[in-house]
Formats: sequence, C-alpha cells, structure tokens
Amino acid sequence: MKKIVVFCGSSLGFNPIYKEAAIALGNYFVNNNIGLDYGGGKIGMMGVIADTILAKKGEVIGVIPKLLEKEEVVHADVEEMIVCKNMSERKVIMSKLIDGYITLPGGYGTLDELFEALTLNQLHIEQKPVGLLNIKGFFDATLQQLDRMVVDGYLKPENRKLLLVAESVEELMQKMNNYDPPRVSHVINKVVS
Repeated sequence: MKKIVVFCGSSLGFNPIYKEAAIALGNYFVNNNIGLDYGGGKIGMMGVIADTILAKKGEVIGVIPKLLEKEEVVHADVEEMIVCKNMSERKVIMSKLIDGYITLPGGYGTLDELFEALTLNQLHIEQKPVGLLNIKGFFDATLQQLDRMVVDGYLKPENRKLLLVAESVEELMQKMNNYDPPRVSHVINKVVS
C-alpha cells in the first residue's frame, strides 16, 4: 500500500495513549514510505498524525470540505490540500486516492467514515482493506455491536470479517498488507470462498 486514509478525531481525547498511537502510526507510515490522506485538520488526532509525518518529510494530502476551511482548523503546512464542496464529496475524493483505510479513536465523523468504507466493501464497490486500531479497547463496544448484528441476522459473518482489528500498528499493518478481499459470484449477495 502506497497511500492510506486515516479517520480520526479532531480532538485528542483525555488519555494520552491515543495521541501516542497516532504518532506511532505516523512514524510507521514514514518508515515504510506510505502517504497519508486525511481530513486536512491541524487539531486533535488529525493534527498529531499529520505533524508527525510532515516533521519527517513524509507525504500528506488533506481533503477538507469548504465549510471546515477555517484558519483555526485547516493545516497550513500540508503541501497538497484539496478543498471540496461537502462531506460526501470528501469521501469520494479520499476513496480515489488511497489503497486502504485505518480508523483511530474519534467521534461521530470518524465512525461515519469507517462504516461508509465498510459498506463500500460489503457492496463490492471497493475491495480495499479497512483497519481499526483498537487502542486500549476504545472500540470494544463497537465490535460487540457488530457481533450482535451477526447473531441477530443483520450482518453476514463474511461481511463482519471485512473489518480488520488489531491493538498495535504493526499487527494492523500486517493484516492490511495480507488482506485478500472476498470474491463475488454473479448471484446477488453470494460470496465465493
């Protein structure tokens, strides 16, 4: 993978371990020549990962909707900043630029982006790895909800497996690099193993 989008919060949260994970991921990207595509902000987790990569001369592309293009939000040091009309267009642009998705802790927007990426893969519109860095169990309740959706018949087990989860950057990147997307037959909703 040459470029990965990272979905994460515009806040740092209360536990410094989340910031440390963003720094670790940024360092991994630089050390492995992976470009970052992200929401374009200079604040919160977004700012930390961008700053980490920029400090080591790595590649960073920001994609920010016009409504968020404010001086206190947009990262002025990012060389390539794509300003788009809205959040929906932002997701389409990001999708076209990258080889995979990683989610770090965040709020509503972060979960929205994660689930859209999973939905695109479930519908076979894309076949890119979708990773979740589950730092200190941050996403445990979300993962339990997904398991409940399988048990109650709202999510197929093979689609549940589309989400790659790990507690460390190295383990997550290994899973993403080894990702083999499911093959699909011409019969609707039938996955070929």
